[in-house]
Amino acid sequence: MEIVWFGHACCALKNDITTIITDPFDSSLGLKLPPLEADIVTVSHDNPRHNAVDMVGGSFKVVNRPGEYEIRDIFIQGQALFPAKAKGAEAVQARNIVFVYYIEEITICHLGDIAQVPTQSQMEALDNIDILLIPIGGGNSLNATQAAEVISLIQPSIIIPIHYALPGISIILDPLEKFLQEMGQSQVEAQSRLRIRQVDLPIETQIVVLKPTLE
Repeated sequence: MEIVWFGHACCALKNDITTIITDPFDSSLGLKLPPLEADIVTVSHDNPRHNAVDMVGGSFKVVNRPGEYEIRDIFIQGQALFPAKAKGAEAVQARNIVFVYYIEEITICHLGDIAQVPTQSQMEALDNIDILLIPIGGGNSLNATQAAEVISLIQPSIIIPIHYALPGISIILDPLEKFLQEMGQSQVEAQSRLRIRQVDLPIETQIVVLKPTLE
C-alpha cells in the first residue's frame, strides 16, 4: 500500500484497487491541491479546510459520520470525539471523527483535526495501530507536546506528522521542527511517499516525514 500527503490533513491511502482521500481542503487554506481522484473520501471535521469534497474527482463514497463501513475492499471505523467543554449543537459542529482504515493487513489511523488527548475509553478503539497520521502543529489541533503524549499511548509502528506550518499556509501553525525536537529527533529526511507492506513494518517506532505533493 501507499500513502501520499497533500498538505494539512489531506492524504491519499492507496492499494491496487482503491484510493481513499482524507480531509480535502479548499483554497482558503492558502495551499492548492493537485488534481485528485478517489473511490472513498473521508471527512474528519465539518470545516472547509477538511471537508472540501468538491475538490476531488471520480465517483466516490463520502464517509463523514462515525460508524463502521465496508466499501470496495476497505474496512473503515469512524469514532467521534467532542471538545470537552462543547455542548449540544456546538459539540456536533465541533466534533472530530478519528478514522481507522484496514488496508492490506495494515491498520492506519488518521486523527483528523483532533484537539485533545483521547480518554482511556476512547483509546480502546485505537489499539494495534500500525501507522498513525497525527496533527502536530497546534492551533485548533494537537500541539507537539500533546502529539507526543498521544503517540506514547498508541505506540504505532510508524508516525506520519501532518497539519503543521507550510510555506503559503493561511493559518498559524507550529513548524515540523518543534515536533521533531519534542520527539528527540534532530532531523528526518523527507520522502515523497510511503510504500510499505505489513511484513516491512518496523519493530521500533519510526517517524516518517512526507513532502507535501501540491500543485
